[in-house]
Amino acid sequence: MLGYTHPACLEHDTGPGHPECADRLGAVLEALHEAFPWIEWREAPRATRGQLLRVHDPRLLATVLAPHPSGRVRLDPDTVVSPGSPEAALRAVGAGVAATEAVMHGEADVAFCAVRPPGHHATIDAAMGFCLFDNIAVAAAHALDRFGLARVAIVDFDVHHGNGTQAIFEQEPRVLYLSSHQAPLYPWTGAGNERGAGNIVNALLHAGDGGEAFRRCWETQLLPTLDGFSPQLVLISAGFDGDRRDPMAQLELAPADFAWLTGELRRLAAHHADGRIVSMLEGGYHLQALGECAVAHVGALAGNPPEAG
Repeated sequence: MLGYTHPACLEHDTGPGHPECADRLGAVLEALHEAFPWIEWREAPRATRGQLLRVHDPRLLATVLAPHPSGRVRLDPDTVVSPGSPEAALRAVGAGVAATEAVMHGEADVAFCAVRPPGHHATIDAAMGFCLFDNIAVAAAHALDRFGLARVAIVDFDVHHGNGTQAIFEQEPRVLYLSSHQAPLYPWTGAGNERGAGNIVNALLHAGDGGEAFRRCWETQLLPTLDGFSPQLVLISAGFDGDRRDPMAQLELAPADFAWLTGELRRLAAHHADGRIVSMLEGGYHLQALGECAVAHVGALAGNPPEAG
């Protein structure tokens, strides 16, 4: 198993009190290094302009990559850029591209990208919801163009709907987008009747729902759709803000729920995609929960439990 990260991702400074902070990534990396010392970590490269332009408007690139020498600038009430943000954003996107290259070339079956800022809210032309570029969307577009894939699946279990990813691919039948998310909740998208070109499936959860409801929606609706699609590559938007301890939503999930779903995804990827999975960190804002959920997810992703102790 491969891991991708970069120190620049810690330099994206969102300011005091912002939930999407560098400590999040620190918690994930610390937990994963302790639980899985055998993971091969690689430095995420910078994404190229051409890779970004597969899914984003040039005006968004200009906004995000502009220098900000005077400090932090708010792009919207939630989304901040700072002097370190352009490099962090390029490395976060580049991690997904590099991980996709690695699994497609058979260097590993699975890869996890421990990066920030997250990505699934960024649209074609707008940064929003803590996200600057849509990291997973760029990885999917790279898989389509570079490797000529006909069926790429994006699985998004973040508690918030990935409106940006859906919008980017809603008329692209080669990409299946599956999302479970709490509703109503930011960004107020992801209704069940949003179907795109028949390639969008949203499963709504409600405040107070726990593991039983989460597993049921995947077992009865989303996983059968994924199985029927026969993906050649599975990409995961791995958000852990559905954990019961997270302050940003009201689901009652536990690390074991993320491990269960990841195991199911691994089984389907083994059947259809030669085991190829790339997972990218999205949300999760309770540091202890985030670390524990990341360990549960990555352990199931690799097919290995964490070492005792």
